[in-house]
Amino acid sequence: MEKLNVFLFLCISFFMLSLLPGCLVRGTEGRHEPYANLMAGLESNTSERPGEVCAAVDSLLPSVKDSVSYYSLLVLKAKSKLFLAEFDSSEVLLRMAGSFCSRDSSDARVRDLYANVYNMQGNLYGRFAVYDSAVWAFEKAYRCASHAGASEPLLNISLNLADAYIRTGRLDLGSYWYNYALSMADSIRMEEKKRFPIYYGLAQVNMELRDFGTCDYYYDLAAAYFDEMQPYEKHVYLNNRGNSYYYRQDYPKALEYFRRSLALTNSHPEMEFERNLTMVNLGEVFMLMNQTDSASCYLDRCRRFFMENKNLSALYYIDTQMIELALKQGNTSRARHLLSLTKDTEGVELNMIRIRNRYLQHYFEAVGNWRNAYEYQKLNWEIDDSVRNERIKMRSAEIALKYKRDSTLMKQELFIEQKENQVLSLYQWLWGIIVGVLLLGCGALALVFHRKRQREMEQTRLHTAITSLRLENIRNRISPHFIFNLLNREMNLRGDESKNRNLMNLTKLLRRNLELTDKLAVTLADELDFVNTYVALERSALGSDFEFVQEVDSKILPDKVLLPAMMLQIPVENAIKHGLRMKEGKKWLKISLKRRDDVIVMKVCDNGGGYRNRSANRGTGTGMKVITQTIQLLNFYNRRPIVMGITNLQVDDDGTMGCEVKYEVPLDYSYTLKKME
Repeated sequence: MEKLNVFLFLCISFFMLSLLPGCLVRGTEGRHEPYANLMAGLESNTSERPGEVCAAVDSLLPSVKDSVSYYSLLVLKAKSKLFLAEFDSSEVLLRMAGSFCSRDSSDARVRDLYANVYNMQGNLYGRFAVYDSAVWAFEKAYRCASHAGASEPLLNISLNLADAYIRTGRLDLGSYWYNYALSMADSIRMEEKKRFPIYYGLAQVNMELRDFGTCDYYYDLAAAYFDEMQPYEKHVYLNNRGNSYYYRQDYPKALEYFRRSLALTNSHPEMEFERNLTMVNLGEVFMLMNQTDSASCYLDRCRRFFMENKNLSALYYIDTQMIELALKQGNTSRARHLLSLTKDTEGVELNMIRIRNRYLQHYFEAVGNWRNAYEYQKLNWEIDDSVRNERIKMRSAEIALKYKRDSTLMKQELFIEQKENQVLSLYQWLWGIIVGVLLLGCGALALVFHRKRQREMEQTRLHTAITSLRLENIRNRISPHFIFNLLNREMNLRGDESKNRNLMNLTKLLRRNLELTDKLAVTLADELDFVNTYVALERSALGSDFEFVQEVDSKILPDKVLLPAMMLQIPVENAIKHGLRMKEGKKWLKISLKRRDDVIVMKVCDNGGGYRNRSANRGTGTGMKVITQTIQLLNFYNRRPIVMGITNLQVDDDGTMGCEVKYEVPLDYSYTLKKME
C-alpha cells in the first residue's frame, strides 16, 4: 500500500510538471502558476511524507530545464532531508542552491529562492543548536524576502527569527519579532486558524519569563486549532507545553504532554529527531519523579542518536541529566566521569546551563565540596538576574512596539480623514450625476412608452385594415355556398356515387378550405382530415405505385392538439406536386406524429428526390413562406417556439433521396396574438 501511495504521488507530480513547458510561452503573469502549484503540493507533504517528497523531486529533476525551478526543487529536497534527520545531505543541497543564487540575485525569483535557502540554513543551524548562526541566516532570509514584498514568507521568517532569539536568551527581541508577526497577520487578515505558530511562540516567551498565566492563555489559543496543525507543528506545541509544566515542577502534567508527543512521533517514523528530543524530556521528568529505571532507558536511547549526529547542545543537556541520575542512584564516580566529558558551554542554551549548574550544585553537595556548590548556586543567581533584565528589556520592547503601532495608527487615521473628505466631495459630484442620469432615464422611459403606444395604435390600425379588406374580398366574390349547392345538385342528378367520389371530395376540400381561411389554428384532427381528402383527390393521378402512410402516436389526442392551419397540408401538397407527381416507379408519402414529453414531433417525408433549388418543378415557394412567416409571428408571442426544419436525406436502400419537413410543437403553445409577460 505504501508503494502504491508513492507511485500515485509521482504520477501526480509528473502530470503537474508536464504543464510547465506550455505555460512558458504564455504571458508573464500566469507563467509559473503550474510550477507554483506543483511546489505547493510537494511542500505541503514534506513534514508528513518527506521520503516520498525526496523520491518525487529526484524523478522530476531531469525534466526541469529552468534553473530557478531546478534549485527550488533542491531546496525542497533539503527540507525533506531535514525532516528525515539527514542533516549532512540537507547541508550539501543548500550549499549548491546558495552557490547558484550568489551568481545573480537581481531576478525576483532568484531573490525568493535565496530567502528560502537562508531560511532553511537557519533551521539547519537550529537543529545543531548553533543559534547565533541561525539568527544570522534568518536575518539574511528576511532581507531577501523584503525585496519581494510577499507577506506570508516574511511572517514565517519572522517566527523563525523570534524563536532563534529566544534560544540565544534575547527574550526582548524574541518577543518583538513574535508581536511583529502578529501585527503582520492582522495586516494581511490572516485566518485565525493559521495563527497558532504565533500563539505558541508567544507562550514560549512567557514561559521563559515564568509568566505562566499569560503562557497558558496563548497555549489555549493555539490548542483550539490542534487538528489543523501539521505533525511537526503538533510536536512543537506538545513539547513546549510540556516544558511549561516542567518549569512549574508539575511533573505529572508535563509527563502527559511528553507522552502525547512521543506517541505522535512514533506514528511518524520520519520524525526521528523530534522523537529523540521528546525522549530527552521524558528521561528528565522520570528522573525528577525518581523513576530512575525509565529515566535511564530513555536517556541512553536518545544519547546514541545525538552522538551519531554530533549535536553538542543535546549531548550537553543529556549528560547534565545523567549526572543528576547518577547522584540519585548514589553513583558519584559515574557522575564525576560524566562531568569530565563536557565542559564547553559555548552555544548552549541558557536554560540548559542553569539546569546543569543546579545538578552540579547537587553533585558538589553530595561529595561535600560546599565551596564549589556555592559557586554554582551563585552562577544561577546571576542567570536569574539576567533573565529579570531580559524581562525588563522585553517589556520596554513591547512598549516601543506599542508606541510604534499607535503612531502608525494615528497617521493612518489622519490619512483616512483626508480620504473621507475627498470621498465626501466625490459623493457630491456623484449625487449630481445620479440625479442627472435619473432625469435622463425618466425621459428615455417616457419616450419608450410613447413609442410603444404608437406601435399598439399602428397594430390596431393594421388589424382594422385587414378586416376591411377581408370583408371587401368576400363581397367581391361569388358566394361559395352557391357553388357547393350547384355541385351537390349535379351529383344527385348523376346518381352514381362511385363516379361522383372525386367531386364529393373536391366539394369537401373547398368547403374545409373556406372554413379554415380565417382561422389561425386548427385541431390536429381537422388538419389530418383535410390532408386525407387532398391525398384522396391526388391518388388517381399518382398511380397504383403510390403509397400513403400515416402514423399517429397513441399518446396523442388529435381533437385536443392545436397547430397552425395548413402546417401539414402545405408540405404534403409540395411533396406531391414537386416530387412524386413526376417520379417514375415506386413512390410513397409518410406522415409521422409522435409525442416526446410535452412536445409533438411532426414529420412529412417522401421519396420524391428531395428539395432541389434549381429544379423546374420546385414551384414558387409561396406555401412554405406562408407557414414560415406564420410560425415566426406566433413564436414572437410564445416563450417556447415551434421549431421547423427541412432536410434532404436518403430514404431507400437504393440511394433514393427524399425530403423531410419536421416540426416540434410544444403542447402549451399559445395562438393568441398577445405578448406574454
